[in-house]
Amino acid sequence: MNAPQGELEAKLTALVKARVPGCQGLTHFERLSAGASQETYALLVETAGEAVKLCLRRAPGGENVDDLEGRPGLRVEAQLIKLAGEAGVPEPKILHILDEDDDLGDGFLMEWLDGETLGARVLRAEHLAEVRPKLAHQCGEILARIHQLDLSASGLDRSLQVVQPAELIDLNWERYQEFETPQPMIDYAARWLKEHVPPPVTPLLTHGDFRNGNLIIAEEGVRAVLDWELAHLGDPMRDLGHLCTNSWRFGQTDLPVGGFGAYEDLFAGYESVSGQPVDAERVKFWVVFGSFWWSIGCLGMADHFRNGPDKSIERAAIGRRSSECQVDCVNLIIPGPVDLIEPADLSGSLDMPRADELITGVRDYLRNDVMTETQGRISFMARVASNALDIVLRETAIGPAAHDRELKGLERVLGKKGDLEILRWDLVRALRSGDMPLDEPGLADHLRQTVVQQVAIDQPKYSGFKTAVNWSEEPV
Repeated sequence: MNAPQGELEAKLTALVKARVPGCQGLTHFERLSAGASQETYALLVETAGEAVKLCLRRAPGGENVDDLEGRPGLRVEAQLIKLAGEAGVPEPKILHILDEDDDLGDGFLMEWLDGETLGARVLRAEHLAEVRPKLAHQCGEILARIHQLDLSASGLDRSLQVVQPAELIDLNWERYQEFETPQPMIDYAARWLKEHVPPPVTPLLTHGDFRNGNLIIAEEGVRAVLDWELAHLGDPMRDLGHLCTNSWRFGQTDLPVGGFGAYEDLFAGYESVSGQPVDAERVKFWVVFGSFWWSIGCLGMADHFRNGPDKSIERAAIGRRSSECQVDCVNLIIPGPVDLIEPADLSGSLDMPRADELITGVRDYLRNDVMTETQGRISFMARVASNALDIVLRETAIGPAAHDRELKGLERVLGKKGDLEILRWDLVRALRSGDMPLDEPGLADHLRQTVVQQVAIDQPKYSGFKTAVNWSEEPV
């Protein structure tokens, strides 16, 4: 559980006084909206009459994490950031790695670097207009430097897991199955990936989550690479493909590299530093994997909301983004026509006010009152909560008809009658066992229709939804 504000402030004050040379005290601290998987704080400290801003990154709830599921952990993450910075990768300076005496859980203290981290703002901010066309090339250069890092001298190679492509698919597929939720498109994508897995390569340091949103961007370009919590030894082309996954393009579908650049510029930047040609087909495989991976990651956020120490509405809302990633998989491997369901008219209810009117009232209060009267994380969370209520409204209007259509589709594909939940599980088990081939008649169409309709509920403004709805056999 998170410590009360007064207790946390006392611990942070003790931290900066003990760990920051010349620090006289903590002036202000604030938890930032960035970082759904870890906690991120901005700290303002007083040093010799000068106000200095620092950044603290720590585990959710200030815990000491024992089971990291193969992840390196925040201590190793801090060491990777330091090593990368020494090799010319833009990084913040690590000031201190938290230990038991700090009583703040796992984490580290680092310098604050100004710049933009929110992916959508990176793509739209006027002051970044001049540098945006250069970012893809810069990212290629940075990734090449990361992949060339020698971990053996520092011993960090012994702290990182070696994961080949086929194993990575299995690890994520198994993680999804532990959630005990039937999502047939995820199982279909896993099968497709396993049938198209590229041959093994010599494992190199792989960041694992290099994307727009995990970078600090300023007028001169990339100022820092953040969030090394998924670093491992694996296929370096995964980092290039991950950067090009649609979830991290923030609506800019015509610019596949982070929403700000072209493949050609990314590859040219990488080759200019590495001296090695980029395998474009291998990168495309990892683009598909990126959507598969994040579809499961979103479900992991929902699972953490149910069972973890940080029951933030942000985690619950991200859980519903799994369908966005699933529709990206649809567009990449089973594109085709879709037929959307018209929302039901809810005005005939005998209740006054109706349930949808009550939900609308709460949503508008959050947007028009709470958001305008607050700032920082509270305002951000009010926006997240209001968006979650929009999902509830759309599910009320569309959900019943969508479930009815899904049930009929399952009955056609499986050739039997039954309950929606039972038949969905039957399809999932058939895909997992391999008993159902991926080219089973009607399967691709059923998955496409079901997933696209779910995104119509979860996020109809998502670019992948628009791509699916506007699909055409004619080349653009």
